[in-house]
Amino acid sequence: MDEAQVIRALGALAQETRLRLFRLLVVAGPQGLTPGSMAETLGASGTVLSFHLKELHAAGLVQVQRQGRHQIYRAAITPMNELLSYLTAHCCQGQPCMATPLLDCTDCASSTKKEF
Repeated sequence: MDEAQVIRALGALAQETRLRLFRLLVVAGPQGLTPGSMAETLGASGTVLSFHLKELHAAGLVQVQRQGRHQIYRAAITPMNELLSYLTAHCCQGQPCMATPLLDCTDCASSTKKEF
């Protein structure tokens, strides 16, 4: 991940609704969510949700897939891990530290519901 991508991703997450959306998608895991279920959970209108999902998608943080009449949104785990790796690349001056390990999609199945 280059610096321009990092800035775009951090910029996309630097807004309350988008951060809440992204966290909601991370918790949902590989099954993803429909815009309707996200709007209901977050109490946001479809128009607001669409705008923020577009920004997250443009930043490479969410993926969308059409399934029949529905669009399913998922957190883009690989770019998220690349962002975290970029931010912690030289953590503790290269010495082993207590940095949190990167998320593995298998961890998604064991997630508990959190408040967004």
